[in-house]
Amino acid sequence: MAFSDFKAISDVQEKFRIKYTANDFFKVEAASPPSQFLQEFQFTMENINVFSSEASRCEAIIFPVLREAYKAYADTYALWIRQQIAYDETLNGTPDYLVATKSELGMTVVGTPLIMLVEAKKNDFEQGWGQCLAELVAAQKINADPDVPVYGIVSDGERWQFGKLVGDSFTQNRTNFSIDDLPGLFGAIKAVFKAVSRT
Repeated sequence: MAFSDFKAISDVQEKFRIKYTANDFFKVEAASPPSQFLQEFQFTMENINVFSSEASRCEAIIFPVLREAYKAYADTYALWIRQQIAYDETLNGTPDYLVATKSELGMTVVGTPLIMLVEAKKNDFEQGWGQCLAELVAAQKINADPDVPVYGIVSDGERWQFGKLVGDSFTQNRTNFSIDDLPGLFGAIKAVFKAVSRT
């Protein structure tokens, strides 16, 4: 079984006895991205059909946004692209993106996984969250400390949704964010990085 075999949040809840709540669990302050990023992003949106495929959404929107937000935390955390992780035969697979602490062994070893990002394939957020929550459970078990929060992001490139797993409780953020409001979106991603850095 792999992360992608979980088709809904309820699949993960039932298998791992996870409680679900929905509320806004972080405070978001708008954070305007740098002008150079905005120019590049505008160029991409005007000249490339970014919604033509899943690959184009990942490469042209999701990764550039995540990478730009990550830059301020690059001294402490590592950003991984399609890096396989495994806890056991049930909890294993390849997250689209993950952020982990930097390993003392160097950039070739994954540290403590803290943030998972899943692309909502075919704009299917239900399945995206099923996969993401399974990844969060795996991260929690790999970290061997259920009290350390792990965070999930599911995006189709245009919409971005956030969640948090602590212990046996998963909280899905009520407010969604969009590339139509980049300062709000960057503020939300920054809030997740800030929350991680406090753990």
